[in-house]
Amino acid sequence: MSVLTITKHNFQQEVINSDKPVLIDFWAPWCGPCRMVGPTVEQVAEETIGKAKVGKINVDEQPELAQAFGVMSIPTLVVIKNGKVANSVVGVQSKSAILSMLQ
Repeated sequence: MSVLTITKHNFQQEVINSDKPVLIDFWAPWCGPCRMVGPTVEQVAEETIGKAKVGKINVDEQPELAQAFGVMSIPTLVVIKNGKVANSVVGVQSKSAILSMLQ
């Protein structure tokens, strides 16, 4: 699987220090819409190997990261480029919409 599990322990290395754009999916196992968008996020990860990183952050296990990004609703998708938020959207998105966020 090419989707990374992002935690506060690997966030700096995998996201902030990344030389590629990073798509982060803020989610939780009990969230129905999160489970709907999950397979789409995995497809995006497969299609962008070598061009972008894709990671998931479980908001229940990593509340500090969710708070740092001001996540109020899930799923929230955030794109980080050069260590800064380049794009973010709340709710279920189509694969084409997620891919366009990474452009």
